Amino acid sequence: MSEEKEEIKQDEKQNDKQLKDEKQNNKQLKDEKQNNEQLKDKKLKLGFFKKVWYSIIKIEKYPDMAAEGLGKSISYLAKIVIILAIVLCLGMMYQTYQLVQEGVTYLQNEFPDFSYQDGKLNINSEDTIIISDKDSVLGKTIIDAKTEDEKEINKYINEIEDVGNGIIILKDKVILKNQSVTGTINYNYNEIFGQMGITQFNKQDVINYANSYQIMNLYLSVFLTIFIYSFVMYFLTTISNAVFLSLFGYLATWVAKIKMRYVAIFNMSIYALTLSIILNMLYVAINVFVEYNMEYFQVMYVAVAAIYLVAAIFLLKTEFIKKQEELMKIVEAQEIVRKQLEEQEKEKEEKEREQNKETGKKENKEENKEGKTKGKEDKEKEGKDNQGEEPEGLNA
Repeated sequence: MSEEKEEIKQDEKQNDKQLKDEKQNNKQLKDEKQNNEQLKDKKLKLGFFKKVWYSIIKIEKYPDMAAEGLGKSISYLAKIVIILAIVLCLGMMYQTYQLVQEGVTYLQNEFPDFSYQDGKLNINSEDTIIISDKDSVLGKTIIDAKTEDEKEINKYINEIEDVGNGIIILKDKVILKNQSVTGTINYNYNEIFGQMGITQFNKQDVINYANSYQIMNLYLSVFLTIFIYSFVMYFLTTISNAVFLSLFGYLATWVAKIKMRYVAIFNMSIYALTLSIILNMLYVAINVFVEYNMEYFQVMYVAVAAIYLVAAIFLLKTEFIKKQEELMKIVEAQEIVRKQLEEQEKEKEEKEREQNKETGKKENKEENKEGKTKGKEDKEKEGKDNQGEEPEGLNA
């Protein structure tokens, strides 16, 4: 009896230890999950330049960065477009400086007299002045302060668009065309000179102004104007590219048979455009110093971003498959542990049943023994009683 009880106690202790070990393992797994979540939260708090680096080098980080939300992605896009706009502005400022220096020389020696008053430019010349793109920093230059015909103005715009870079000086405005920017940029004289408080000037006033330090105000106003315009244009253009790219990415998820929210794909599309935007910056910077026209630059711009996005989606799929395999292994391990526990419980129940049977048999044996002893005692008592009664009968 004592040995069996000790075996049962040992089995119970072993089961308790296994249960404790399982509880500890579950706690460790929970702690590891919490630590991983905390690490992910820390990793998600990335700076701008780190995001730029990850967007180019570490495609596997796209899902983590996209998980930060739409607001973070739009903020990232705005920052990188600001940098692009600043690069463009600096390039335009350099070209403006070169234009001013060459313009002063040209005004002094070749250009006819002119005057400006109340938003209108008057030039003492009946003919249209045309300067070829080889002789001008800003490309082909067309000066016509007489015409107000829209057809004639559109003809001038088409001429400078064919060249790539150019400037059109009209009676009430200036039209700029740069091949790194889609479309043309219009500046009204009232907007430009009104900010500086200038209402009138002539040829000699311009020459004197260009040779003084006051021209820095012109550079500043040109910088701010170009910055605002280029930021808005590039931001809207990049958003439209991201929308187009996200639709392509949605098709890629359908091919890869992986479910993703459209917002997440759109966020990933923004990060996928990073390298293309940086290449655009380099393209703009090169064109500031050397005229270089890449015919299929826009195609390359979108193609590079599409390659990054598709690669990120398929990497996400492989990681998802790996996680599924890990989960299957965990489920299988849990199933094995569950079966072992069930078997141990069955063995424990069987032992208890056997023990109960053995104890029942022993109790029956003891009861039988007790019954036999009691029977013997009763018989002995009956014998004694009979022996005590016999002498009385004899005496009688």
